[in-house]
Amino acid sequence: MKPKIKLITLVALFAVITGFINREQHTLYIIGDSTVRNTNGIQRGWGMFVQSYFDSTQLAVSNQAMAGRSTRTFIKEGRWEKVLSTLKAGDFVMMQFGHNEGSRPDTSKAGYRGVLKGTGDDVAELVWPDGKPETVHTYGWYIRKFVRDTKAKGATPIVLSMIPRNEFRDGKVMRADKDYGLWARQVAEEEGAVFVDLNKITADKYDAFGAEQVKTFFPGDHTHTNEAGAKINAQSVIDGVKLRKDLKLNTYLAK
Repeated sequence: MKPKIKLITLVALFAVITGFINREQHTLYIIGDSTVRNTNGIQRGWGMFVQSYFDSTQLAVSNQAMAGRSTRTFIKEGRWEKVLSTLKAGDFVMMQFGHNEGSRPDTSKAGYRGVLKGTGDDVAELVWPDGKPETVHTYGWYIRKFVRDTKAKGATPIVLSMIPRNEFRDGKVMRADKDYGLWARQVAEEEGAVFVDLNKITADKYDAFGAEQVKTFFPGDHTHTNEAGAKINAQSVIDGVKLRKDLKLNTYLAK
């Protein structure tokens, strides 16, 4: 092989290898509750269908949501630490909580998941029967922790308001814009994180569908969707991502 041709070949090979290294695959982590990940009978969560919207050769999707968890218990049970242990710069974290936070926090079975309302620094000090203390914070405090921990890893936090329940009043679905949806937005704005108003995007669709059709998406209760409902919510997530033109996650969408 002539020297000039050999040099060109080596340069080309170097470019290919460098390009491969630079295209290191990143991960979209999803954390939340059963509305995000659910395998109970015919019920499904929207996080189970998000992968199909992305180029899997460029972005992996890791759905770490778990049924029955609140912001508090997701951290308490070590699930958040598990995500942080593999989270790296350039990754993304979507978080959607709010369905399991509503009980009064105490050491009873009913209060195990509950958090304080709002976004402030209020705390409740608990002592469990085994003598172990626990400090319970507000919903906003926990969302803020997720956001800050994500940023500390060089990853991008994406805060989502919770999907609407199948609850209609005067022909319109009830929204979470006065409590958990509002608090999620406030924390995202205060922390400079991306906010996707999943509650509003999906609620607008539910209003257009009407109560009778929406009822078919919720087998068994007013909170958990079937596959059809979960796919509508997954599309709403992507609709929200696309609204944020500055969000790098858009570059991983399948063409």
